[in-house]
Formats: sequence, C-alpha cells, structure tokens
Amino acid sequence: MSENVTLTNMCMVCDGDKVLVQDRLDPAWPGITFPGGHVEEGESFTDAVIREVWEETGLTITSPRLVGIKDWFSAGKRYVVLFYRADRFSGVLHSSEEGEVRWEALADLPKLPLAPDMGDMLRVFLEEDLSEFYYRIQDGNWIQELK
Repeated sequence: MSENVTLTNMCMVCDGDKVLVQDRLDPAWPGITFPGGHVEEGESFTDAVIREVWEETGLTITSPRLVGIKDWFSAGKRYVVLFYRADRFSGVLHSSEEGEVRWEALADLPKLPLAPDMGDMLRVFLEEDLSEFYYRIQDGNWIQELK
C-alpha cells in the first residue's frame, strides 16, 4: 500500500551560540520558527532545503545534516517535515515575504513567541536521543509523541 505524501523541510542554521530564526507571517502557522518549505517534484531533499533557506534568507548553506523528522496523517495524506541543521553558509542575510529573519541566541528561543509546537520540534533538532515528532489521532484528539 502506498500513501499520498507532502514533503517539506526546515533548517536550523547555526552560527556559534546563535541560530537563524524566521518570524513567519502566515496566519495558518505564525511565530518564530526556522526557514524551510516544500520539496519540489523530482528535487532531492538536500537540494530542497538549500534552495528554501536561500529563498527565505539570502544565505547559501552547505552540508546540511538531517537530524530528525516531524510527521502526521490527515485527510488521506501523510505530511513529512525533514529537519536539518547547518553551520556552514555564505551570503547576505535578507528577509522574504515568508517573514523577517534574524539571528537569536539559542538559549533565548524559549522566551520568544514561537510558532505552535516549535518548542517540542526544537527538542528534536537538539536532543541526540530524539529523531521524530509524530502526531496521531486518538479518540478524535491530536496526540503528540516525541520518539
């Protein structure tokens, strides 16, 4: 059996103790998050995250590392977000229509107005023993699991 899948990505770009954040303007998922977006048909996952970070920030990342995933199933479709980290980049930082981008101290992220569930997603980016943020429906309610 196969599933209909939507693939996206998100990248935590690090510069020492600072990370690049995006203050998303999309009312469907507003708040502080990391840059990222959709994987285009036929595009490699690595190429997609490099392209999305460049489009949204002006920075070209190199050697992004896959550190985890977020996934859920809804309305007959599975959604997968590939989580990457990168600490090598070049370019000039600029914001896009997705939202303002800026550097923030990693330690300060919990104090910021994060996008929904971003605090738990951050754990997957940072904790070696976690690799998946999974949503499932149980008794009509969404349940979050960190694995």
